[in-house]
Order: sequence, then structure tokens, then C-alpha cells
Amino acid sequence: MNALTQQFVTAFRNHPAGVALVTADAGEGPVAMTATSVCSVDADPPTVAFSASARSSSTPTLLRADTVVVHLLSSRQLDLAQLGATSGIDRFADTSLWRRLPTGEPLFTNAAAWIRGRITGTLPAAGGTLFMVEGEEIGGRHTEPDAPVEPPLVYHSRAWHSLGETSQIAV
Repeated sequence: MNALTQQFVTAFRNHPAGVALVTADAGEGPVAMTATSVCSVDADPPTVAFSASARSSSTPTLLRADTVVVHLLSSRQLDLAQLGATSGIDRFADTSLWRRLPTGEPLFTNAAAWIRGRITGTLPAAGGTLFMVEGEEIGGRHTEPDAPVEPPLVYHSRAWHSLGETSQIAV
């Protein structure tokens, strides 16, 4: 790894990121991957972006899919983050964790919030692809106005973290 690459990796290792699980099924069976690259692009229409590494076993299916579900995870869904980050396993073996939406996409029902959306564009990058997704359906506990909010799951410096009241430094 050259010096510039090492500096880049170190900089982002020390930059915390929210954790999401992205699922899709392009017709050959469902895939899931953990992503820390998810970001909100716009609220109207609701649009999110995420990136997928070319090395991910889920990326070929994501590239063939028309739709995906982006699950936003709270610290109570660490198991889902670990599931999507573990290679060489059947991420859908435990059928009590997920179901198919009426539109066919796999949904992990315990996610704090989820966005089912249409892939509106992709942008190839050196080692992966950036996906743009326009939300068509949004659900989960964190989308209800009066629901209690669970602490978010954050990835920082190669470790999982939970944010809570004691982590707040300014109002």
C-alpha cells in the first residue's frame, strides 16, 4: 500500500460512520452487505447514496438489481451489521430475521428504519460503485414521530460503537 493510500485509509478509519445493511435480489437469490458509506442526498424526493466495493460478493447482484432496501441500524441491531459483514455464510439462513416485501425485496424486520428504493444511477469508481437510490417506501420504528429513538450504531477505528446521551458534547 503506497503512502497516499495508507493516509486515506487511516483518515477514514478515524472518521465515524453510521451503519446500514443493504439488501437486494436481482432474481438469483437475496444478498446483503453492511455499509458505512450510506448518506442522505435529498429529502424531496427522498434519495440516498451508498458505495459497494468491487470485492464484495453482493456487488454483482446490486449491479443487476432495480431496487434495494437500505436498513439504518441502531446499536440494538449489531447482529445484523455483523451478519452483513461476515463472508462465506448464508446471511438469509435464519428466516425469523427477515421477510420479503410485497414488491419482492428482502427486509430485515428488526431494523430501526428502512428505505426501499429504486436504483436511479450508478457511478463506477476505481474499486467499486456508487449507487443512487430514490426512496419509494420507508418504514421502521425510527420513522414514527413519537417512537423512542434507539442509540445509533456507529463504526469507528475498526470497532462498533453506540452513541448515547453521554456522547453528546453540544446542544
